[in-house]
Amino acid sequence: MGQRVAVVTGAAQGIGRRVAQVLTADGYEVVGFDLLETPGGVVGDVTSVDDVARLAERVGDRVDVLVNNAGIAGIGAFEDTTPEQWERMLAVNLTGPFLLTRALGRLMLARRAGSVVNIASVAGLRGVADRAAYNTTKHGLIGLTRTLAVEWGGRGVRVNAVCPGWVKTEMDVAAQADGHYSDEDITEHVPVGRFASPDDIAQAVAFLADPGRSGFVNGVALPVDGGWTADGSWRSLRLSKR
Repeated sequence: MGQRVAVVTGAAQGIGRRVAQVLTADGYEVVGFDLLETPGGVVGDVTSVDDVARLAERVGDRVDVLVNNAGIAGIGAFEDTTPEQWERMLAVNLTGPFLLTRALGRLMLARRAGSVVNIASVAGLRGVADRAAYNTTKHGLIGLTRTLAVEWGGRGVRVNAVCPGWVKTEMDVAAQADGHYSDEDITEHVPVGRFASPDDIAQAVAFLADPGRSGFVNGVALPVDGGWTADGSWRSLRLSKR
C-alpha cells in the first residue's frame, strides 16, 4: 500500500497552509492547489474546469483525501452587493468545491475509499449581518456536504465539513484593516475567549480525514468555534463568568 495522498485547495496561506503541514506530518503526500505556487503543488484556479481536470490528471487514482479550503470573503450590506460580487463569491466558495469534489470524488468512488472535508464556517450555521453572499455559499457547502454524505457513504467515501469560527489569518487581518470589526468583537463573544488558530482547524481536518479515527463519522458539520454557535447568552452575562 503506497503513501496516502491528500489534495488541499488554498494551500499557500492561512488555514490551508496549516492543514497541508499537519497532513504532511501525519504521513500524507500533500498536493496543494492554489493560485500561488506551493511545494509539490499544482498552480490553478478552483473555478476553472480545465485547471481542475489538470489536477485530477496529476493525482490520477492516487487520492485519499480532498480538503476544499480555498475561499474568499466579503463584507457589506446586502442591498449594496453587486451581481458581479455575488457571482464571484458563488464561483469560488461553492462552484469550486463542486468541481473539485466531482472530479476527485469519482476517483475515490472507483476505489470505494476516500474522505472529503469541506471548510465551511459558523456563517453556514448562523446568520451573520453584512455577509449575505458569503453566508449563502457556506450554507450551500454544508448542504452539499450532507447530500454527498448520504449519496456516497455507502460507496466508501465519507463527506464532512469543518465550520471554523473567526480565525487569525491574512483574511482576518484584511477585514480588520478595513475597520469592519475589532478583536474584542470576537473574543467577547467566544466563550473560550480567543480567536481560533489555523492549527485548531487543521487538527479537526486531520481527524475527519483519517478513517482510523473517524471512519464512522459522515455528514457532520463540525463547529470549531470555541462555543460561538452554542452561546445564547448576552454580553454582560457571558463576560461575568470569565
